Amino acid sequence: MPKAVVLINTDVGMEDEVAKMLAEIPEIKEAYIVYGVYDLVAIVEAPSFDDLRSVIVNKIRKLPHIKSTTTLIIVEK
Repeated sequence: MPKAVVLINTDVGMEDEVAKMLAEIPEIKEAYIVYGVYDLVAIVEAPSFDDLRSVIVNKIRKLPHIKSTTTLIIVEK
């Protein structure tokens, strides 16, 4: 099953709100507020690469208060 790590930047002070919205997306298996260059990290899992792309483009990137994302496709464990 395809997996990805999505690094997310939010509007200032909106990390908690975005984390709550991410938790409602079934394909997001884990989400963390982090310090550093990014504000949140999400682990996404979907049945196919097309589904994975759809989750990232249509569910994550379209959430309010998300400024940018960087996606890292996991190739092996």
